Amino acid sequence: QVQVEESGGGSVQAGGSLRLSCITSGIFDNTYCLYWFRQSTGKKREPVAAIDTLNTRMYDESVKRRFTISEDSAKHTLYLQMNSLNPEDTGTYYCAVRTYCGSLGAGWNLYSIDFWGRGTQVTVPS
Repeated sequence: QVQVEESGGGSVQAGGSLRLSCITSGIFDNTYCLYWFRQSTGKKREPVAAIDTLNTRMYDESVKRRFTISEDSAKHTLYLQMNSLNPEDTGTYYCAVRTYCGSLGAGWNLYSIDFWGRGTQVTVPS
């Protein structure tokens, strides 16, 4: 049974930190890529970070100096450490799995997602 489930969202003051987690199970190929997406009010859902099984990490320019994506493969858990949060980071964050992904490269944000989490809300008040 495939499971993609985020947790760790909440409200945090600007400048604060938050760590999101995503439990993934039922994924059996070894070339998957894991993503964090964000959807803010009035915006489309966009990838903010991704990681592959070779531990290549990719970030959107808006977060790359502040966020860190990582995976504990033994626990099948994806993380997003978010530091120096600002109001523009407010939105719903989604964990997503792309199977048979291979390795991430320049086109990392060109994607087709196989499994989505339900999302977790992050709010950074202005």
